[in-house]
Amino acid sequence: MTATATLQTITRADVEDFLFAEADLIDAWKLPEWLELFTDDAHYFVPSTDVDPGARPNDNLFYIADDRFRLGERVKRLMKRTAHVEFPHSKVRHIVGNIRILERDGDDLKISTSFIAHRTKNAVTDVYFGTGLYRLVVRDGRLAIREKRSILASDGLRQQGRVSFIL
Repeated sequence: MTATATLQTITRADVEDFLFAEADLIDAWKLPEWLELFTDDAHYFVPSTDVDPGARPNDNLFYIADDRFRLGERVKRLMKRTAHVEFPHSKVRHIVGNIRILERDGDDLKISTSFIAHRTKNAVTDVYFGTGLYRLVVRDGRLAIREKRSILASDGLRQQGRVSFIL
């Protein structure tokens, strides 16, 4: 992607490279760098598995419904040694595929992906899978995340009932 990229010049390959880099940052626990991929007005949502994928968090229960400030606080907390559920950090690997540009709408690029996230901690491996919906924008010639929505394609969470890492 060039430094003069615009929404109209962004290709699917550009989007793929961006999303693969995002997954690599999460997997390497480079969460402060990952956070920099988000706009100041960004939102990150993980709706519960029993609501419509387009549901809004003010009307429904979500596992995660963070604005940029809360997402920053989540990253700070997960990077501390006192975040016992994730210290030492679990081993995480994201696989992102089926990346499609759905729509170019005003300043937004609407993207759909399929994802699988494996998390191993204390000899237990959990698999999370689903659809990723993104609203990307171009800021200073580069892609940025305005909204990320990870929609789990399972009946619910396992007995632990938590998502303690970034999907």
